[in-house]
Amino acid sequence: MANYQKRSKQQLAQRVAQDIFDGAIVNLGIGQPTLVANYLPPGIEVLLHSENGILGMGPAPAAGEEDYDLINAGKQPVTLLAGGAYFHHADSFAMMRGGHLDISVLGAFQVSATGDLANWSTGEAGAIPAVGGAMDLAVGARQTWVMMDLLTKAGESKIVAQCSYPLTGIACVKRIYTDLATLECSPQGLRLVDLVEGLTHAELERRVGLPIAPAGAPA
Repeated sequence: MANYQKRSKQQLAQRVAQDIFDGAIVNLGIGQPTLVANYLPPGIEVLLHSENGILGMGPAPAAGEEDYDLINAGKQPVTLLAGGAYFHHADSFAMMRGGHLDISVLGAFQVSATGDLANWSTGEAGAIPAVGGAMDLAVGARQTWVMMDLLTKAGESKIVAQCSYPLTGIACVKRIYTDLATLECSPQGLRLVDLVEGLTHAELERRVGLPIAPAGAPA
């Protein structure tokens, strides 16, 4: 068995953050993606958008400095950078649907090799039977990235040939950032970007159960 160390949630957030470019307008979805705000590279300007109506969102506030009138879409307290703004929910969705976001980072239950996204479910008791703003984000952003653990608690791959959960969007995911590897999706299937030290390409393919083109292979 290969000897490797999974990325922690913080390391995964840092890995996503390093690919965000200067000047990008980015939406960070509920859950793990919100951690990315704490790891944006210094020296670049990134405008963080929240679907409940914030542009120019900063990192999480220090303990004791939370303002619960200033929260993100996941109801977590946030900060507002100089020049930031908050506005009506409808205006926020107009930004999402109008193609004004460069990157959307979302969580997922499943992603297909060709980029189909499934990140909502009505299967659990008490679950909200709606996709929320994820559908608008998935298809409205210029690039949609997914951030998730590669495997379920049962050890099954969340990257699949075909999603079994309800679809959020079709062929909308460009990159998948996981605790074991970073992968690109294309109409031809998966391509490797990077993987954690000690994990081999062959072992990654075995865990995913799908062919993965090597890094640098044509899309």
